[in-house]
Amino acid sequence: MHTLDGVSRTDQYRALGLSTFAFTVCFAVWTIFSIIGVRIKQELGLNDTEFGLLVATPVLTGSVSRIFLGVWTEQFGGRIMFPLQMLITAVCVWLLTSVHTYEVFLIAALGLGLAGGSFIVGVAYTSRWFEKERQGTALGIFGAGNVGAAVTNFAAPFLVVAIGWEGTARIYAIVLAITAVLFYLLAKTDPVQVDRRRTGEGPVSAGAQLAPLKNIQVWRFATYYFFVFGGFVALASFLPRYYVGAYGLELTTAGVFAGLYSLPGSVFRALGGWLSDKWGARFVMYLTFIVSLVVLFVMSYPQTAYTVTGITGPISFDFGLSVGMFVALTVILGFMMSLGKAAVYKHIPVYYPHHVGAVGGLVGMIGGLGGFFLPIGFGILLDVTGVWTAPFMLLFVIVAISTVWMHVAIRRMEKARHPGLADELFLSDVPEGPLAKPDNNGPRTTAGSARPAE
Repeated sequence: MHTLDGVSRTDQYRALGLSTFAFTVCFAVWTIFSIIGVRIKQELGLNDTEFGLLVATPVLTGSVSRIFLGVWTEQFGGRIMFPLQMLITAVCVWLLTSVHTYEVFLIAALGLGLAGGSFIVGVAYTSRWFEKERQGTALGIFGAGNVGAAVTNFAAPFLVVAIGWEGTARIYAIVLAITAVLFYLLAKTDPVQVDRRRTGEGPVSAGAQLAPLKNIQVWRFATYYFFVFGGFVALASFLPRYYVGAYGLELTTAGVFAGLYSLPGSVFRALGGWLSDKWGARFVMYLTFIVSLVVLFVMSYPQTAYTVTGITGPISFDFGLSVGMFVALTVILGFMMSLGKAAVYKHIPVYYPHHVGAVGGLVGMIGGLGGFFLPIGFGILLDVTGVWTAPFMLLFVIVAISTVWMHVAIRRMEKARHPGLADELFLSDVPEGPLAKPDNNGPRTTAGSARPAE
């Protein structure tokens, strides 16, 4: 299989390896409140709603920042933007240790959230090094940097016990700053930037980069990502609190169990990219949604005791998940989410090769907003209902709506199908040909029709 002109396999692997490592470190920093937030909650006496807002605030910045970080990466290149973003975030993490009030913690959390913006910087940088046939796999491998959440869940509790949450934050800041310097020294300028310098072509304007966002197709990708990524981030932050409260576990044990969810939710993203390259993203999305529905239904069922009047007297039934069974279900859910995350991002460099930063930024932003709003929703549900499994009921409803919406849209396009009119998920599963090919401006168009795919 050929590579891009002037790009060797070594260059590709260097870009992919450095981006994946940097994203892993950034993601570990991004989810640090899932661990240190438990101690902060205890120190400040926060309720579940306040704790949910604290955990979710970094996700807000990490989500919204993806739009402009994506555009800037398209303009100036990942070799500049990645280290710059990491250095600014490292300063914010270090300053976090001087905060003492809840309101200022929220402000500091906004700065820490820039770590989440690293995702779109890495997507835009990495995709430029790979030919279309390998972008799904490459971006799946890069996305496995979500394993940073598992790193935090496994390691941070022990650091907190040993040196306190302030010392843990300082270590994270130092590691992030070192990573920024190493990335700048070891990474190469991507081929697009090299070509622009050679030809004297200036960077693409922000307006041109944002033009594809008017297409409904882009917003559909974003809707899918709201669950597979936003739900993943929300649960990675919420599960330690859930294990401590619902099962009475120690923070270190809760962190390890939460890490068992985050780990498959991260490392198997590469498998999701490969499956999307091989079998199509539509199949992967159906598989993700259907299995998630089953798992979330079981996780949603609260600890329940039934008593019925039998022939010889009352008969009692009990239903509830042991901690071992619950952990096993979270592992399955995390695995399915990892496949879905890769399937969504398989589409973007294929359909919008010249707008990866802007389109990927919007999709990532909507997904990240799921990681912001869902923890808040979890906290509100716990305070209002007093039922520990209520957050999983919310996720079940979201997945059910998404599954029905996706299926109805696909069936509608099937019925109306004629040359050139098909849902983007169908188009992703057929070979490139005269009836379906990416337009130079981004959205996929078809022969005999000026209308872009929905």
